[in-house]
Amino acid sequence: MEHYNMNLTLKVWRQKNSQDKGRFETYQVKNISSEMSFLEMFDVLNEELIREGKEPIAFDHDCREGICGMCSMYINGRPHGPWHANTTCQLHMRAYKDGDTIVVEPWRANAFPVVKDLVVDRSSFDRIVQSGGYISVNTGNAVDANAMPIEKDKADAAFAAAACIGCGACVAACKNSSAMLFLSAKVSHLALLPQGAPERKSRVLNMVAQMDREGFGACTNTGACEAVCPKEISITNIARLNLEYIGSGLVTE
Repeated sequence: MEHYNMNLTLKVWRQKNSQDKGRFETYQVKNISSEMSFLEMFDVLNEELIREGKEPIAFDHDCREGICGMCSMYINGRPHGPWHANTTCQLHMRAYKDGDTIVVEPWRANAFPVVKDLVVDRSSFDRIVQSGGYISVNTGNAVDANAMPIEKDKADAAFAAAACIGCGACVAACKNSSAMLFLSAKVSHLALLPQGAPERKSRVLNMVAQMDREGFGACTNTGACEAVCPKEISITNIARLNLEYIGSGLVTE
């Protein structure tokens, strides 16, 4: 793959805190390698801003391996940028060409208030998980892995749902700022396994209630969430969540 350098125009959202109105600021970055990651390019920009005595751009990051879900950037109108099934830290500058203008914003959702610049507070996701995303187990020695047989199709579906990294791209892409894909992944991976059975009914009721309290919007099944999910979580999980919710609300004699 051919390596090349480029000059770019960045329009980046700057906001001091959640009370600040915020605005876009324009920056010129030069001699950016096509082999840099998007976050490395931001590091270069921040180093230049610091040398000039200016405030660096705040952005979230941690593992830079596509696992932690922290690199929440809305790039040219798409969460995590143009590449499919990709996090921002896995996006490389070869996705762009010399002279391009790149617009970078934080997630836009009432339930994700801006902390500073491109950093948003995603603790609402944490509170949803804390409300029911757990199982009851006996303490002591680990149970043998083969002691509880699980059908392969269920195990595979649970594993696929558990791949959710909680980045919030689904919320950012949804016109309603719905968290249903995230919630359905967290409910599904436990509902599909026998270990999740003890809290099965209370889990979905409590987690949906917490999601509503956090101010996320309703799901209208446009599929935007699935389209931008870096881990390709399927919206079939939303159907499963709805079945779990309806089933948990039924009272049997």
